[in-house]
Amino acid sequence: MDVMQRIQALVDAHPIVLFMKGTPQFPMCGFSSRAAQSLKNVGASFHSVNVLEDPEIRANLPQYANWKTFPQLFVHGELIGGSDIVADLEASGELKRIVDEARVQAGAA
Repeated sequence: MDVMQRIQALVDAHPIVLFMKGTPQFPMCGFSSRAAQSLKNVGASFHSVNVLEDPEIRANLPQYANWKTFPQLFVHGELIGGSDIVADLEASGELKRIVDEARVQAGAA
């Protein structure tokens, strides 16, 4: 399986995926920390991928997503954005709605 297929498999396997530097418990950059915290704040259950542990994913995810920076949040296979967008969505209440909708869709699947 090539790296693009691995990325696709991760996005397909989990309703909410955060590709980040580090882990939610030990983020390795402020942007990743902020995105993970926003997800936690709205009660999201999410899968995280530490791009620092997988150089192939780190190198190829920007091409896959057409998004240059990390973190990258995907919900049901769709790129939501990076930490600024996630923080804005949290502030507006939209992130909670997206997470709740993803939870309902995952339960129906």
